[in-house]
Amino acid sequence: MMKQRSVTFNHNPLLKRDLPAWRARVVMLLIMAGSLALTGRALWLQGINHDFLQAKGESRYARTLEVPATRGRITDRHGDILAVSTPVRAVWALPSDARLDPAQARELARMLEMDVNALNARLASGRDFVYLKRQVPPELAERIAALNLPGIHQEKEYRRYYPGGEVTAHLLGFTDIEDKGQEGIELAFEQRLAGQAGARRVIKDRRGRIVEDVEAIRPPREGDDVALSIDGKIQYLAWSALRDAMQQHKAKAASAVVLDTRTGEVLALVNAPTFNPNNRARLTGAQLRNRAFTDAFEPGSVMKPFIAALALDRGKVRVDSAIDTGNGRMTIGTATISDTKRHGVMTVSEVVQKSSNIGTVKMAQHFSPDEMWHLFDQLGFGTQLNLGFPGETSGRVRPAKSWRPIEQATMSYGHGISVSLIQMARAYMVFARDGELVPLSLTRVAGLPSSGRRVFSADTARKMRTMLAAAAGSEGTAPQAQVAGYTVAGKTGTAYKLENGRYARKYVASFVGFAPATNPRIVVAVMVDEPSAGQHYGGTVAAPVFSRIVEGTLRTLGAAPDVPLTPLHLARRVTDEPLVDAAGRERM
Repeated sequence: MMKQRSVTFNHNPLLKRDLPAWRARVVMLLIMAGSLALTGRALWLQGINHDFLQAKGESRYARTLEVPATRGRITDRHGDILAVSTPVRAVWALPSDARLDPAQARELARMLEMDVNALNARLASGRDFVYLKRQVPPELAERIAALNLPGIHQEKEYRRYYPGGEVTAHLLGFTDIEDKGQEGIELAFEQRLAGQAGARRVIKDRRGRIVEDVEAIRPPREGDDVALSIDGKIQYLAWSALRDAMQQHKAKAASAVVLDTRTGEVLALVNAPTFNPNNRARLTGAQLRNRAFTDAFEPGSVMKPFIAALALDRGKVRVDSAIDTGNGRMTIGTATISDTKRHGVMTVSEVVQKSSNIGTVKMAQHFSPDEMWHLFDQLGFGTQLNLGFPGETSGRVRPAKSWRPIEQATMSYGHGISVSLIQMARAYMVFARDGELVPLSLTRVAGLPSSGRRVFSADTARKMRTMLAAAAGSEGTAPQAQVAGYTVAGKTGTAYKLENGRYARKYVASFVGFAPATNPRIVVAVMVDEPSAGQHYGGTVAAPVFSRIVEGTLRTLGAAPDVPLTPLHLARRVTDEPLVDAAGRERM
């Protein structure tokens, strides 16, 4: 047998074969090229494209969450809370992670007061994120969290609460589900109340749970509180008086405004029908309107005192000047203006007291249309009050150059012109403040306001106070406006409503006045729309509401009585016939 020779690996004949020199070089070049490519790619990723990749990475685990700011409170002038934001929870889900068994789904739907089929439909929507229910009470949210359901999460939010409910509804307005102002003060003062949301960066896992709170990016700036000029007690008594009048007279709507004559502050502003801002499930547009601001109406006879004051101020008449109203009828062009009966010769004071159309028109005829238009403009008719209240109407005063003689005549006693109730209330401030008109304020005023715009002389205003006190007296058109212990002054208005350009047999009854008449502390304006229970005159529908509001307000303010506190016995005398013109447009 031939003996085999052992061969070591390093002496393997295959290794002794010569390889081409270029092959080694090619391999080396490929290795170097690969190394350079990897080095370049690393430099690109780690250097030039670092921010993009970092952002992509963070997008998979890092989140920036909004930290909601607490909305500021709304208070009355005494600091009592009218609106406040309370903490609640929003329950949301990640549908891809929310794998609930039937029992879990039924329990969650029960707690959220949802139909289980609707809940399952949301969880099967295929969306990345769905809200299941917003503004869940904290105690209920805690019970839901205790179920530890997969894919079901919560976040903090706020819900607005209004302790006064329907009493302050039209004034305050309301917020939406995001706690942003939608109506009223909430909308008018949105920037002050809302504050500014903050932000923080967190790390979440794939199920949306926060695993690390990284940093606070921006702290939230809480909303500022707003102190209104409203007095909560006066607001309530005005609302209750208006509510009772609505029920008694079966009216379509009503409004009332109370102003402080010293500061121009709005002490109360109420409307009916009203609504509960804490539960707005079934509302109509009519319920939401703040009629004192948004509704314009023809005021009727409450306009007459301004014409008398203009005539007195310009020296055209004196308080005791005689005005011949003839047989109670007056023709201008083809139209006839009427009083209820023949008054014959009347003094200026009696014209206001008895609410004579003819007497008022004869005083208006002393002036050109431009002069009357200028008076209306000075009083603020035809322009907004600029209180920032949403939906405020400017009313309607046509340019003087378009007035015909009959239109100038009817405007003198409140037809052919439209105003809002708050405009009319402010205009009566000229009588209460010795001829001066000051701006109004919905927020509390520190100290007394700066001097306003002078419309009439102080002497004219004082004379008008005396005449308006007589108009609200036992021989005037509104004896039911009187208040035990105080003298009151004011004027009634009852006017037909315009519908489709024609006057319908529907009425707006109003009364605007102030008290105490000797040293006015408040102005109160009342309007009742379409009373339908048999009475519709301002003296019998609106004046009693005025009386009730004035009595409660003066006692709340601690105003000293200006007449002896004796039992009050007033004759409830109402004239048999209203004051009307030829078109049937004027009522006392």
